[in-house]
Amino acid sequence: MILYQLLCDDGHEFEGWFRNSGAFDDQAGAGEVMCPHCGSGEVSKALMAPHIGPKGNARKARSDGPRETSQRQQMVRMASEIRDHVEKNFDYVGDEFASEARRIHDGDAQERGIYGEASVEETKALTEEGIEVAPLPGMPKNKVN
Repeated sequence: MILYQLLCDDGHEFEGWFRNSGAFDDQAGAGEVMCPHCGSGEVSKALMAPHIGPKGNARKARSDGPRETSQRQQMVRMASEIRDHVEKNFDYVGDEFASEARRIHDGDAQERGIYGEASVEETKALTEEGIEVAPLPGMPKNKVN
């Protein structure tokens, strides 16, 4: 996996993880990379300094600066807002997620937004079948400590 600092045409900066260096180009070219702030699909790689970890097993205590803390707080808030939106507007189908997603995809059930639980194997199978799925960010409210 590779982490890129990204920039939309409105000037918003954000990070994105990609499988390899060509994955960003493929996804951006297909219009699949969007700014989480404004939804713009005009996204490019921003200039960034490489992060080189300590040599060997040496580890230094790292203190996050105020900018990193602010960005982390903003990401947590945005993830929480996404989860809240899904929980309020989509149907919860529990562990029937994979089968219900297939029924909707095949036209055997009403098209609607759903969320629930699926194993890694079920999620991989859905993706291979051309059914779009995405993990829901953040922790469910009933599982937060």
